[in-house]
Amino acid sequence: MDIYWVKEQVVKGNYQFKLHALERASTRGINPIEIKEALLGGKIIEDYPEDKRGHSCLVQGKTLTGRDIHVVCGKSYDILWIITVYEPDPREWVNPETRRVEK
Repeated sequence: MDIYWVKEQVVKGNYQFKLHALERASTRGINPIEIKEALLGGKIIEDYPEDKRGHSCLVQGKTLTGRDIHVVCGKSYDILWIITVYEPDPREWVNPETRRVEK
């Protein structure tokens, strides 16, 4: 999976939200338009090709207002699935692109 494929699916409207993603977005005050903005302007910062549920990745992007958002995406049957979304927590992330290393 690469970011160009992710962005192409978003532009074509070929994506679906898992229920978990919708629930998390709602409780975290992230709306679907912000998720779309983050995906279209984002980049893959972690790739999970061996995920037991299928190939997935973590996309970091910004909304048009500058809000940092992380979107976990998966691919199944040529459809982009939005698995979960959140704002990166500074306790876990040095910056929106770099995960803190546990010691």
